[in-house]
Amino acid sequence: MARTTHEIRLTRKERAELSALASNGNTAQKIAKRARIVLLTADGWSVNAIMREANASKTSVWNWPKRFLEAGVDGLKKDKSKKPGKAPLPDAVRAKVVEMAATGRPENATHWSLRMLAKANGISARSVERILAEHGLKPHLTRTFKVSNDPAFAAKVRDIVGLYVNPPEKAVVLCVDEKSQIQALDRTQPGLPMKKGRAGTMTHDYKRHGTTTFFAGLDVKTGAVIGDCLPKHRAKEFIAFLKKIDRLVAKSLAVHLVLDNYATHKTAEVKAWLAKHPRFHSHFTPTSGSWLNLVERLFAEITRQRIRRGVFTSVEELKAAIAAWVDAWNADPKPFVWTAKPGTIIAKQARAKKTLAALSGGCK
Repeated sequence: MARTTHEIRLTRKERAELSALASNGNTAQKIAKRARIVLLTADGWSVNAIMREANASKTSVWNWPKRFLEAGVDGLKKDKSKKPGKAPLPDAVRAKVVEMAATGRPENATHWSLRMLAKANGISARSVERILAEHGLKPHLTRTFKVSNDPAFAAKVRDIVGLYVNPPEKAVVLCVDEKSQIQALDRTQPGLPMKKGRAGTMTHDYKRHGTTTFFAGLDVKTGAVIGDCLPKHRAKEFIAFLKKIDRLVAKSLAVHLVLDNYATHKTAEVKAWLAKHPRFHSHFTPTSGSWLNLVERLFAEITRQRIRRGVFTSVEELKAAIAAWVDAWNADPKPFVWTAKPGTIIAKQARAKKTLAALSGGCK
């Protein structure tokens, strides 16, 4: 049998100690394996045979007998010491990275990148990445916002949220708006279907075949939708949609409309029509607060489910697709449940205005 590189001659005491380590059930498995490797080496086993018998790697079969020759049985009980790692970054450097990422920006750029911060501080990009992750900073990302300056913000929030959570009796609450300029887009080439390991494809370019405007009234209580597609979104079309609502809603019910501040909703023609129909009551969201209108949530659903990836060769085909989606929605409608409390919304808006005032010396 071929011998290993290391010639090991064990004393009676060493063999007894190694045998005890290898056979004792209380010995850590890695130490017992090292002892078996040394014993097999001393018995003249080949490297490959020891690898099979001890279920060990070739590196272990070579290194642990060498370690035994250098440090004896005690050397098998200790892991090899590793080279000392790099010293941790000084706190001052870490603090500087955080401050630069959070409050400053580089020359000739809108934001810091990992490599730019690394170069500015003389450290690696990986170090910068770890520091930013520890502090939850993402200078490459930004979010948009808009704070309402409507002086009646609090009153309007309480009014509209009150309609959502405690609608009046013998009345229907409809969130009304129009999704304008929906394009009938056709693709220049057919896409490929999804398959394992590959997403479906669509060409980035397209053919335009015209637009339509989707008027929608979302029943807050039931989730049902009154919808219509009209060519434009002027006062004329809005009044036509109000007439449709008037026809479809039982005459015994009052109609409370939640509307945003789009000019079409406040024209003289619209006001005159509403004056002739006293069962209609308008509730306007605060300026820059159209997100309070629940119909926006419905628009997000139809965009995601039917419009964004749709392929339409004509406006009529687009209108038919929207109508079919509304019919399917109304076959099993589910209301959107409003959960934010008025006090929470109002307090958040007040904090935002206070912050803006501190940054700009006054929020206009």
